[in-house]
Amino acid sequence: MATPSRVLVVGGGTSGNAVTILLSRAGLTVDLIEAQPDWNATTGSGITLQGNALRVLRELGLWEQVEASGCPCGELGITAPDGTLLALEEDLHTGGEDLPVALGMRRPQLQQILIDAVRACGATIRLGTTAEILDQDAQGVSVRLSDGTEDRYDLVIGADGLGSATRAAIGIRDIPKPTGMAIWRIAAPRPAGVTRNDLTFGGPAYTAGYCPTSDSTIYAYVVEDSRDRTTIPPESYADEMRRLTAQYGGVWPEITEHITDPAEINYTWFHRLLVEGSWHRGRVVLIGDAVHCCPPTLAAGAAMSLEDALVLAELLTSGRDWDDKLFHNYYERRIPRARAVVDTSVQIGQWLLDGVRGDVEGLRHHTSNLLKELP
Repeated sequence: MATPSRVLVVGGGTSGNAVTILLSRAGLTVDLIEAQPDWNATTGSGITLQGNALRVLRELGLWEQVEASGCPCGELGITAPDGTLLALEEDLHTGGEDLPVALGMRRPQLQQILIDAVRACGATIRLGTTAEILDQDAQGVSVRLSDGTEDRYDLVIGADGLGSATRAAIGIRDIPKPTGMAIWRIAAPRPAGVTRNDLTFGGPAYTAGYCPTSDSTIYAYVVEDSRDRTTIPPESYADEMRRLTAQYGGVWPEITEHITDPAEINYTWFHRLLVEGSWHRGRVVLIGDAVHCCPPTLAAGAAMSLEDALVLAELLTSGRDWDDKLFHNYYERRIPRARAVVDTSVQIGQWLLDGVRGDVEGLRHHTSNLLKELP
């Protein structure tokens, strides 16, 4: 049998971009398709990358660019709604002592760094394109693209996110379920007094927080009960977020002054998903949010997606047969970490929903200790 070498990656988000880079650099022929014509290059406000995410970005050769574009952070301040500092928590170095505990950056900057690396690695890129799986056998998958072309691949990697059409196409019936919470996010100028991530429990929302993303910027967020989106016109987003943030003290009045343009605000429900059993069917395999997602209470979603890409690429380039045993090995390596992150993230959110004073710090540190180990 010929050595497998042609791969179709469906989805140009964090995990899809990362696996494309790794496989292309290993000499495989990779086609990447992305449904959005703009490759989501301007979408999102900010992101917190934990150390284990930074570890993978270093493997991708992108750490120096990421470091230059973001703001390292090691402490989390717990504050009262009036801004009074109640406690300082220091997170663990999940990526090793030679990397920051975490790093905040603008999400579009991270996406652009990954986009540039995909363009440089030699993969074929088709934007504004989706895929339909026609059939597959033990050697490969036949695919029809939305531009009408048909092709044959040795492997299809579904990295098409929360609403993954690839997941549904291969008969996996798991779907993301809302947790009952939603988040308002905005990128804003960094107040002079902000030197770390701060998080407030209570007040008019479950939580309110901010994370530095550069010397001059932050992203700020508030978490409340999820609401019917049809009752929130997009043009009212600034008013809705400002109504919540205006009731917090400390530096929040300065942040609130910049919550004026509804187009700059992102409103998202929290969901949970964990596909159990296997993440593949034949020669189609899933990674990232297509198989696991959770509330960002640990800020670990990007790290999990990046680790998926790293582990799958390692196995695919190991010289082993691309068979059920290899794909089960991928699942078995990933499921304990994914389950820990999903369960912990959902539990922290559920404590807030139930008004229960759970051991958030203890649970966070327990899970972070697991993530210190190599994936």
